[in-house]
Amino acid sequence: GNGDGFYSSAFQSQLEGNSLYNASMPLELAYGAEITLKNARTGGGYLHSHIHLYPEGVGARQQQITTYSHKDFNNKWLVKKWNEEPGDWEDDDPVELVKNGDLIRLEHVPTGRNLHSHREAAPVTKRHNQVTGYGENGLGDVNDVWRVEIVDGKEEEVVKTVVHKLRLNHYLVACSLMSHNKQLPKWGYEQMEVTCNPNIHDPNNLWNIEDNVFPKLPNSSFEIYAPNFIEKFLESHTVMFQGNSGLKPKEGEITSQPWQWPINFKGQWFSAIDGYKVYLLGNPLIWWGNLVVLAAFVIVYCYNAYRMQRGRVDDPETKARRERTLGACGWLLLAWALHYLPFYAMGRILYFHHYFPALLFSSMLTGVIIDYMLESLPDMVPKVLSSSVYHWITGLIFSTLTYSFYVFSPLAYGMHNLEAGFENGTINQIRWLESWEF
Repeated sequence: GNGDGFYSSAFQSQLEGNSLYNASMPLELAYGAEITLKNARTGGGYLHSHIHLYPEGVGARQQQITTYSHKDFNNKWLVKKWNEEPGDWEDDDPVELVKNGDLIRLEHVPTGRNLHSHREAAPVTKRHNQVTGYGENGLGDVNDVWRVEIVDGKEEEVVKTVVHKLRLNHYLVACSLMSHNKQLPKWGYEQMEVTCNPNIHDPNNLWNIEDNVFPKLPNSSFEIYAPNFIEKFLESHTVMFQGNSGLKPKEGEITSQPWQWPINFKGQWFSAIDGYKVYLLGNPLIWWGNLVVLAAFVIVYCYNAYRMQRGRVDDPETKARRERTLGACGWLLLAWALHYLPFYAMGRILYFHHYFPALLFSSMLTGVIIDYMLESLPDMVPKVLSSSVYHWITGLIFSTLTYSFYVFSPLAYGMHNLEAGFENGTINQIRWLESWEF
């Protein structure tokens, strides 16, 4: 799918439908090859460029270089010697392989500009140097030259596709090509920033070759480099975690905070089609009732703990029922907390619907407490009345919930813009809080 690029090249080789699945390509890198370079960190993108320039006041006004997490023609680069242009693939010239320590240039295939860096501040990470696309039709200057370094590689070792992790160190400026998870502003289409990092040994400086097109070399299968199950499991969860934490609100988008969810402070516009508007809001009787029951459970739990400390003795049936109820409620309270409290530590964009899994456990806890109270009625009222009171209370609860659903149903089924009197009548009656935005 479109998100395959978030995973490492080796991981992608195991995904059916991916271009790397059962793929074969040259194992070794030669001058004149067309390649894609992928940042080797988990979730790293492809080295990418496009025709757009850095805006005025952001370093040199040259072509933007970014990383992009999706496969794209603008990810393709031509590998060249530092001092000469490569021949055509049809020529009979001998194949020359790229080796550890070689000086190379990388030409962006769609635009013909070379990967370039100079002593200008990067657009976001100001202590790093800017990386740009420079030149015309592959002709540039000495700032286009990069030294290839294989991590833990031997001298004169040939660079290999997928297998090797590489650093691209700038020949003149003491820095290394880097990408990280910092996004460029809208002028950079919110793609990831690419810089030249003065810290040569930063782990974000590592890259690997993913695609390698060069007809003069024999193709090899990369099946043997596939990660095992544990490696795939860890990588997939790391990528999902990073992807979630990196989600940011779009311009004008309405978000919410975790403290607002349990109190039903604010809902969320869910749909607006053909004049109908649907507003996602919790039923306030259920939402606020759950809060009351949560507080009541904590009080009851503390009270029973106090009674036990004081040595109070109940009959076996009452004790068993209470312990069963408190035990079930304790687990449900824990589940509610585990599904709700972690959102306070998240830096990603949050919405009202993120509370719904926690709401499920909160509502179940309410049901358990109500059931416990109804079962305890014989201890509170005369036996002659207990059955009638039980049915009256049960009927009252269900009728109240049914009526509350009826009252707030316009929010769920849609409010039409053209209904006469609807805006000033029905809506105002059910807008119990000013923070409700319908």
